[in-house]
Amino acid sequence: MVLDLTDEQAAFQQEIVAFAAERLAPSAAGIDEDGRFPLALVKELAGRGLLGVTIPRAWGGAERDYVSYALALEAVARASAVLSVIASVNNSLVAEPIAEFGSEEQKQLWLRRLATGDAIGAFALSEEQAGSDAANQQTSARLDDRGYLLTGRKVWVANADAADVAIVFAATQPGSGGRGIGAFLVPLDAPGLTCTSRPESLGVRGLGCADLDLRGVRVGADALLGGPRDGFQIAMWALDGGRVAIAAQALGVGQAALDAALAHAKGHEAFGQPIGNYQAIQWMLADSATELDAARMLMLKAADARGRKERPALEAAMAKLSASEAAHRAADRAMQILASHGYQRGSVVERLFRDVRATEIYQGTSEVQRMVIAEHILS
Repeated sequence: MVLDLTDEQAAFQQEIVAFAAERLAPSAAGIDEDGRFPLALVKELAGRGLLGVTIPRAWGGAERDYVSYALALEAVARASAVLSVIASVNNSLVAEPIAEFGSEEQKQLWLRRLATGDAIGAFALSEEQAGSDAANQQTSARLDDRGYLLTGRKVWVANADAADVAIVFAATQPGSGGRGIGAFLVPLDAPGLTCTSRPESLGVRGLGCADLDLRGVRVGADALLGGPRDGFQIAMWALDGGRVAIAAQALGVGQAALDAALAHAKGHEAFGQPIGNYQAIQWMLADSATELDAARMLMLKAADARGRKERPALEAAMAKLSASEAAHRAADRAMQILASHGYQRGSVVERLFRDVRATEIYQGTSEVQRMVIAEHILS
């Protein structure tokens, strides 16, 4: 079994590591403090091909494999969790579904713009009663002779504050659960659509999260992605990729926390010697390093599977579960090692501790991942 990266993958990883350290890391604290969508830096991501990593070059993308994509997101997240999530939403949840399921006209309208950063995408699946139970869509799509009328409310839509288009999921046959949902490409300036910014969140501040109110938003039948009952399967397909991406993001944050803990353990002294000389500190560092590396293997396995399989749901769920929980523990241990230096507002570890918590919630909670895993291993 060969676990080494190819020369091309390793070179791309190093390119993004250097870019993230130079251009993104210095802005991470400011993004967190300000809480605004960092549009200028998102444009820089686009200039590096990071808004359409796996999208074919013919459509403006970088046409790289999924392992390269995951490595890039981890490198970005090590510098800024927020920018990593913004990129993952645009890539995994919007551009990739359009590339996979979109018509030629839909690709012409949106795909190149999304991959090059000329447009930003959002993914509107969650509702107040449709989070973990994503099939319970209350937003409706009523067909008439002029297309569809969309009515409902979407919540926690990342990128929405700056997005040009969202994939909006709505019930085309209310009461049919996942068998009666459509996916619609909806411009965010459509009449009848109102975007309301969310209250401040604990971490990953600056995602541009908003709620979308749709009050008779009219779209043509050509806005339908796939068929009128394909929406739920499209969402699940997209989330397979999204969960690989969130695993990569979590690992970036967890590695940044471990880096901070290692630096402090080497440089901070207690009782006349660096605290890294004490076994209590060494064991925390060893556990974090081991758990993160093990989760990274699952993430890379899932990324590789995404490039080879139609639905790597099991691998993606295992990767997200393992990486998010390992990264949370790494951030918690880092705060313990830094003590008051890490606990104070505005410290790097304090920000990482807040940012990493979301990885166990969005795009399927840890409990949902365990449900997915159990379903596969019991079948």
